[in-house]
Amino acid sequence: MLSTMNELSLPLVNIEVNIDTVSYFHFVPGTFTLTEFNDSVTTHTYNCLVRHRGKTAIFLPKKSFAIKLVDDEGEKLDANLLGLRTDNSWILNAMGIDKLRMRDRVCFDIWNEFSHTMWDTKFNNRNGTVGSMVEVFINGEYNGIYCLTDKINRQLLNLRKAKVEEDSSVTVKGLLYKGKDSGLSDFLLDYQEDRTDTLMWNTFELQYPDDYPSPQAWQPLMDLIDFNGKSGDEYFKAHYNEWYYDDNLVDFWILIMALGQEDMPYRNTFISTPDINFEHRYMLTPWDLDACLGRNYMGNESHFLPSLFRLNSYGPFNRLVPYNINGFKNKLARRWFELIDNELSPENLENHLRAIAQRYVESGAWEREYTLWKHTSIAIGRNIENELQYVMTWYTNNISILSTQINRWKDDYNEDDILSSNTITKIYNYLLNIDPTYDEKLDVNNDGCINSNDVTRVYNFILGIDN
Repeated sequence: MLSTMNELSLPLVNIEVNIDTVSYFHFVPGTFTLTEFNDSVTTHTYNCLVRHRGKTAIFLPKKSFAIKLVDDEGEKLDANLLGLRTDNSWILNAMGIDKLRMRDRVCFDIWNEFSHTMWDTKFNNRNGTVGSMVEVFINGEYNGIYCLTDKINRQLLNLRKAKVEEDSSVTVKGLLYKGKDSGLSDFLLDYQEDRTDTLMWNTFELQYPDDYPSPQAWQPLMDLIDFNGKSGDEYFKAHYNEWYYDDNLVDFWILIMALGQEDMPYRNTFISTPDINFEHRYMLTPWDLDACLGRNYMGNESHFLPSLFRLNSYGPFNRLVPYNINGFKNKLARRWFELIDNELSPENLENHLRAIAQRYVESGAWEREYTLWKHTSIAIGRNIENELQYVMTWYTNNISILSTQINRWKDDYNEDDILSSNTITKIYNYLLNIDPTYDEKLDVNNDGCINSNDVTRVYNFILGIDN
């Protein structure tokens, strides 16, 4: 394939390694060679460490890999691969459960378009991965389409480094937790007693500072869960903004709902704060966006029904949404309709999908992928168009159903964004010309005008006749 590379080709990766020694648990040495066509063929080779990755993916025939670049002495080596980012730690995502081989990449690209970190970073406030589709060889033998992607880590999110004091004690600053499993703490409402001197605690992994697993590193997460699960309603309402960022919560909720992401939250979710000594507000970052867009974590058709109650069992959404704290439902509704007309519109999703699909087909990569993996338990189809059509049909239907439900939340309008008698007062003030300013939010039944029918709609809502 090297001799025939041209502008249509995907970059090529070859990993030289004793494949029989590669496991999920330990890194083994190898070499990583990256070849791309950019006016001409260029090749770079790096020493590396390799292991399998993905708790579910390791059981699939097509394995994903974690790659760490190292120098001749085995020390960390940062490199800018394909213009993505300068780092030493990379992922080769096999996308083995995905019949389209692009769900994770496309969903992250769209997430990056509309949601950003809540503090400044050196990476344009990016709160998700970037990546590039490549074709991978293992010891010269073709292994299919992969996505070479960077990682969510301390550098990307600009988390402050832990400080080693003169007495060798450690002051923890930036924190990064990753939800790894399903269990009690996965709901961020309660937890079991567990050791605090290891990288795993309940269902979470300490991603940073991973060199210093300690009570000091784990106690902040316990405090967050205690706030979600043990604080009284009034205290929660008055203080939740000291623990979370509204914009981030809203975008995170909408992403899960729009994509139908099955295994989130808080499994496959990062929770971070830049410096726990400064404040304890946490940001959510998604991960592994492949069990979505109509398929589950085994690649089968999803049977999740779109429901606005989906996340009501998880803190802090279990109170923010049902109790509509500070008009949270109204914020969700406004942001939802903004996004589905733009970044989350079916048109934007289809454009992203088709751009990658075209590269797959024109480069010949899809035919090679199909030939190699067509007989696996999660087999792909020869015609990529079939899965594209399935995704778009599912997505359009999901968005339509949810929009109908969420549209009711736009009715929650007064100065507190709550549908109440105050809304009726605002309508009467408009009709009596006391306050003649037209506000489309007072058209609560969405019939194009403000009149007594809107008053009736509000009364029905308050009385529970129409909610």
